[in-house]
Amino acid sequence: MALSSTRRLVTMSTVWFQQEIVIKPKKRGCHLITNEIERVDGFSSVKIGLCHVLLKHTSASLSLNENWDPDVR
Repeated sequence: MALSSTRRLVTMSTVWFQQEIVIKPKKRGCHLITNEIERVDGFSSVKIGLCHVLLKHTSASLSLNENWDPDVR
């Protein structure tokens, strides 16, 4: 009995995508901005990648969470 292996060559290209978005001002507190990020043109076509986020504000902070479980929000 002979074993055979199939190899598939996957060609991947590097695509850079950059866009600046402005989120409307909100009151103090924690706010989900997932919907605003997902509305960026071209974002839905990305299946896997790395996201760099720059927050251009002197007194704000950014917390990235998995957000899988609604109870964690």
